[in-house]
Amino acid sequence: MTSARTSATAVRYALAIVALAAVWLAMLLLGGGPVDRSIYEALYAGNHPALVAVARGFTLLGEPTVLIAASVIAAIGLWLAGHRRLPVVVIAVTMLGRGLSEAQKYWIARARPDFESHLVVVKTQSFPSGHANSSMIFYLMLALVLTEGGKCRRPAVAGAIMLSLCIGLSRVMLGVHWPSDVVGGWAFGMLWVLLTLRMAQRFVERDIRR
Repeated sequence: MTSARTSATAVRYALAIVALAAVWLAMLLLGGGPVDRSIYEALYAGNHPALVAVARGFTLLGEPTVLIAASVIAAIGLWLAGHRRLPVVVIAVTMLGRGLSEAQKYWIARARPDFESHLVVVKTQSFPSGHANSSMIFYLMLALVLTEGGKCRRPAVAGAIMLSLCIGLSRVMLGVHWPSDVVGGWAFGMLWVLLTLRMAQRFVERDIRR
């Protein structure tokens, strides 16, 4: 029975990896078209000041400086709690994931949408959304790490994903990303977390259970 469960888990894991990679590729190849534009225009919040304020609030939670500072604080908290390996994982997963996101931007060099005014300042290319990518990496990774073996694991993971979804949507609402940029960012962020935490599992296994 244990062997069967292990095999089933491995299959689900492999399917999740393939599915996320396929979503990322689809967003890369199909983004910027009529469907992307229609969704972008439907979500743009430029004529609704209240929605713009909400979107800016969520965008703030995905800012690189905020997430980097939060990852450092989380790492320090884990260190003070007696963990010695988890802080390394938190910093490495967050920073490397952010770096890969920026590398994709320069490599792919997709232009940002310019049909409407950008409601926040942006300086880099469009695909993938760094806010969607980095927020998915940090919040999902933190939820998984902090709730290992706990009863609140599923609610924590669901909450982390929902927060990242709101952050990503805020980028379209503010007119600075195509919807495909955001979906691609979510897909890569989740893919990165699944890959890195799986690889780091043995490294941190004893540390998590201390």
